[in-house]
Amino acid sequence: MSEFWLISAPGDKANMTAWERMNTVTLKANLSSNSKFIIPDLKVGTLDALVGLSDELGKLDTFAESIIKKIAQYIGEVLEDAKDKVQENLLASGVDLISYLTRFEWDMAKYPIKQPLKNISESLAKQITQIETDLKSRAAVYNNIKGNLQNLERKTAGNLLTRTLTDIVNKEDFVLNSEYLITLLVVVPKSSYTQWQKTYESLSDMVVPRSTKMIAEDGEGGLFTVTLFRKVMEDFKAKARENKFIVREFYFDEKELKYEREEMMKLASDKKQQYGPLLRWLKVNFSEAFVAWIHIKALRVFTESVLRYGLPVNFQTMLLQPSKRSAKRLRDVLNAVFKHLDEVAAASIMDASMDIPGLQLSSQEYYPYVYFKIDLSLLDCS
Repeated sequence: MSEFWLISAPGDKANMTAWERMNTVTLKANLSSNSKFIIPDLKVGTLDALVGLSDELGKLDTFAESIIKKIAQYIGEVLEDAKDKVQENLLASGVDLISYLTRFEWDMAKYPIKQPLKNISESLAKQITQIETDLKSRAAVYNNIKGNLQNLERKTAGNLLTRTLTDIVNKEDFVLNSEYLITLLVVVPKSSYTQWQKTYESLSDMVVPRSTKMIAEDGEGGLFTVTLFRKVMEDFKAKARENKFIVREFYFDEKELKYEREEMMKLASDKKQQYGPLLRWLKVNFSEAFVAWIHIKALRVFTESVLRYGLPVNFQTMLLQPSKRSAKRLRDVLNAVFKHLDEVAAASIMDASMDIPGLQLSSQEYYPYVYFKIDLSLLDCS
C-alpha cells in the first residue's frame, strides 16, 4: 500500500502560480504523483462552530481509521490460509483504494451538501459506530464457532498418549457390559512391539490370551487393546508402566463419542455456512467505512482551510502520493513553494509549544499549507 498527502492552499490568482510551480517541480523531479481532490461547496456556518467541529473531526478521523484497520485485519483472520488474498478484498465503491482516492468524488446522495457540516459529521459518526457494533457482534458469533471447532480439532493433534481417541476407536474393539472383564488401551513404543506381544499376557494374572490388537499407529508407537479381569486392572497398569507401556485412561461411552463426532461435524458445517455471508459483509462494510473515512478527511481539509485562509471560501486541494524515498525532498519543495503563507512555519523553526491564535493544532503537524496524511500502509495485513 502507500502514503498520500492531502494538502490545500488558497485558490486566488497569486497562489495558482504557486500550485503550477509545485506541480511542475514535483513531476519533473519525480517527487510525487499529484491529482486534484475536489471538495464541493459545503455550508460553512459560523467560525465558532468550525473550531468545535475541527476537534470533533480529528477524533472521528482516528476512530474511522481504527475501524477500517480492524475490518482489514479481520478479513485476514477469516481468510486463514488464503491471507495473501486480503488486499484484493479491500475495495472502495468497487475499485481499488488508490483508484478511489485519486478519483475521489463526493457522494451527494449519502452526504447531501445542503445540510450543515455538523450534520454531515454526525451522519458519518453514526455510520462508523454502527459498522463497529455490527462487526463486534458478527465477529463474536464466528469466533465462538471457530474457537470451539479448533478446541475439538486440537484434541485430534498430538501423539497417541495425548490426543483424543474419538475418531480412532470402535465399539467392536471393546468387551462391553461385562461384570468381570474390561478392555484397556495401551500405548506401546514402536521399538517395544515385539516385547509387548511376548509379555502382555504375563504382566499380571487373569489377562485374556490373544486379546491384544493394534488399532492405531503414529510415528512414535501403536495403540493396542488388551482384555483382562477388572480385579487385576490396577496391578496390570503398574506392571505395564514398569515396562514403559502406558495405559490410557479411556472408557468406551458410545453416547459421548457420538456426541463429540456430531458436535465437530456441526461446528464445521456452521463455520462453513457463516464464512460466505461474513466475508461478503466484511467486504461491503470495509468499502462503506473507507468511503466514509475519506469523506471525513475531505471535511477536515474543508474545515481547516476555512479556519486557516478565511472567507470567502477559496482554496485548492491536491492529493499527493510521494515517490519512494522522496518524502523529505517533497516536503522541502512544498515548504519553499508555499512559504509565503506562513514564513515562520516554512522556516521550520517553530517551537512545538508555541501557541498560534485561532489554530487547533493538537498533535497534528503544522505546515504553511493545510496538510493531512492518508496512510494506506496500515491496511497491509500480509
